[in-house]
Amino acid sequence: MAIRYDQLKQRAFAPQHQHYSERDTMLYALSLGLGNDPMDDSALPFVYEGMPGGLLALPSQAVVLGYPGFWAREADTGIDWVKLLHGEQRMRLHRPLPASADVVGHNRITHITDKGEGKGAILVTERRVETTGGDLIATVQQVSVLRGDGGYSQQGGGQPSDDLLPPLAATPTDREPDWSDAQIIRPEAALLYRLMGDYNPLHADPEVARKAGFKRPILHGLASYGLVTRAILRQCCDNNPARLKGLDIRFTSPVYPGETLVTDIWRVDGNANQLQVRARVAERDLVVLSHGHAELA
Repeated sequence: MAIRYDQLKQRAFAPQHQHYSERDTMLYALSLGLGNDPMDDSALPFVYEGMPGGLLALPSQAVVLGYPGFWAREADTGIDWVKLLHGEQRMRLHRPLPASADVVGHNRITHITDKGEGKGAILVTERRVETTGGDLIATVQQVSVLRGDGGYSQQGGGQPSDDLLPPLAATPTDREPDWSDAQIIRPEAALLYRLMGDYNPLHADPEVARKAGFKRPILHGLASYGLVTRAILRQCCDNNPARLKGLDIRFTSPVYPGETLVTDIWRVDGNANQLQVRARVAERDLVVLSHGHAELA
């Protein structure tokens, strides 16, 4: 079954009502490795409710709230889901994320773009995360690469293809970063992170991973995204999550649990509140997230 543009673009998502507790917030942080070092005082506010200021939520937790599940696997989408990869993640925070709350996720598909036969297609979903009272907490966009669905616009007598989102700027290559931050990824990180709601077997089942062209299960893109968020807070925000207002980034290569992720950060034109970001795997000397842009308060 191939993609049908009109049917997919108009796909209706029920509002995703979700209560998350302080326990969920701590589990999210622990899945990203906070607390690996029991003597790291900077991690405690995100994993321990007994701190003087109370428990804090990592801003990137907003991307797992109100999530409709791995709906691309459903047969009526026409998507070759085994070949789906997370291409980019974009997030804007409109207010600090509380450590526990009742929220609603409003999801919709905003873009479907055909890159051509053999080149795949691009699908963009947008989610507005709101309180049950209607206050907007975050707007997140997920850009997915549908590697098995290129050429769909030429099928069925011709179908539309949307323009791409404005491109993200490349990270600097002509100077050293202003900050670098290294984090060891736990070997079981993908199995922990899938408890956030993304149950794609690509991150758990070695056989599914091999069929998708990987030597073993890979880490979720959003887990890498959370690790980059943690690095920005540690290096540039004095661990104050309220300072991060937005983070956009591109996923360029898969990350495997057990590797070391090094986040490089540059000021934009000397402005400490506008940052460019990339991340690389130390063991393979490979850039795995690039074209990153972060905005601080």
